[in-house]
Amino acid sequence: MQNTGKYRWSICALLFFATTINYMDRQIIGLLKPVLEMEFNWTEKDYSFIVMGFTASYALGLLCFGRLVDKMGSKVGYTLSIVLWSLAAMGHALARNTFGFFVARASLGVGEAGNFPSAIKAVAEWFPKKERALATGIFNSGANIGAIVAPAIIPVIVARFGWQEAFIFTGAIGFVWLLFWWFLFEIPQKHKSLSEQELQHIQQDDDEVEMVVETKKISIKRLLKMPQTWAFAIGKLLTDPVWWFFLFWLPSYFASSFGLDLKKSGLPLIIIYTAASVGSIAGGYMSSYLIKRGWKVDQARKRTMLFIALCVLPIVTAQFTQQLWVIVGLISLASAAHQAWSANIFTTVSDFFPKEAISSVVGIGGMAGAIGGIAFPLLVGSLLDYYKSIGAMNTGYNILFVICGLAYLLAWLVLFVVTPRLSSKKEEVQVLTTSY
Repeated sequence: MQNTGKYRWSICALLFFATTINYMDRQIIGLLKPVLEMEFNWTEKDYSFIVMGFTASYALGLLCFGRLVDKMGSKVGYTLSIVLWSLAAMGHALARNTFGFFVARASLGVGEAGNFPSAIKAVAEWFPKKERALATGIFNSGANIGAIVAPAIIPVIVARFGWQEAFIFTGAIGFVWLLFWWFLFEIPQKHKSLSEQELQHIQQDDDEVEMVVETKKISIKRLLKMPQTWAFAIGKLLTDPVWWFFLFWLPSYFASSFGLDLKKSGLPLIIIYTAASVGSIAGGYMSSYLIKRGWKVDQARKRTMLFIALCVLPIVTAQFTQQLWVIVGLISLASAAHQAWSANIFTTVSDFFPKEAISSVVGIGGMAGAIGGIAFPLLVGSLLDYYKSIGAMNTGYNILFVICGLAYLLAWLVLFVVTPRLSSKKEEVQVLTTSY
């Protein structure tokens, strides 16, 4: 077997660490919620308002960064993104009221929006089709590692120094990563450390996209006319809010339902996000394995995503048990399935769009997911406040778990109906480069 080199996996490692930092900065507000709501007298609606500030700005930022990264490239785009979100993360320490946290979260949302458009584009630049889902699954697992590391270190920092220092510490880590990114990353064609064999391996699919026309700009209008764009966007709209619900409300759920305080709630969260990491990599590996076995790309992605959607369903049974570790198991399975889903739905973009359009499509779909993330917290906050007022908080969470369990099957059904057969990349480029 020919040795193709392994430098591309170093790039994947950089993307993994960036996503880990991204989710540490994102997760910290959920971990500190019990502390901050006591200090600032937050209601569930107040917290929902803060979460909504993040998701609204994240939605706008995704659309903007999607186009920006396609124009400026993944190296510069990622640099701008992490500088913005790291400064915003540290800025939380300056907040003195609910509105201050809203402004800080909104600023964080704009900066963090550059992570996935940049990372997905970098994967498309550095990996052939048959490796992209696995590479995406690996870097996407950083979302869960960040959520694992945060519960392990944030309570210690808060107990020893205070909640302000927790925001400052996690925000500053981004600047350390930036040094490695700037000196180690470049597109394969310009990278001096890349062997000729590995470059040929990376570019093995390029014969399918020789006709990408550099002189023609692929506009948002053109992308919005394509069913593949809408399939990706609707899939994100229906499923992203589920993950954000897990991310922002699980610490509060374990505190209210099982009496676990900040210092004791770490283990359930660590188990859940460890499972999610495994799911992200396994989901990416599954469809990549099927492609290597000779399955068509479209068939491999859709069959894998149907299996994943079925794995989320058991969470609807959470209402029938009050056993902590049974609940942890159900949420762990759902979290693993979500990240497996995420690895595959992101990869469909790099499978079926030319590299010049990838970040834009990721931005469009990410914005749709963030819009769902804006609406869902309003439902969550209102629902939980109501059931809290009548002394039935668990009922509110059980209703939310049912919604979460059904979301992925609905998203898969939309994907199947909207795009009964996704076209090949060569055909896709022909559509994109044809004037309407």
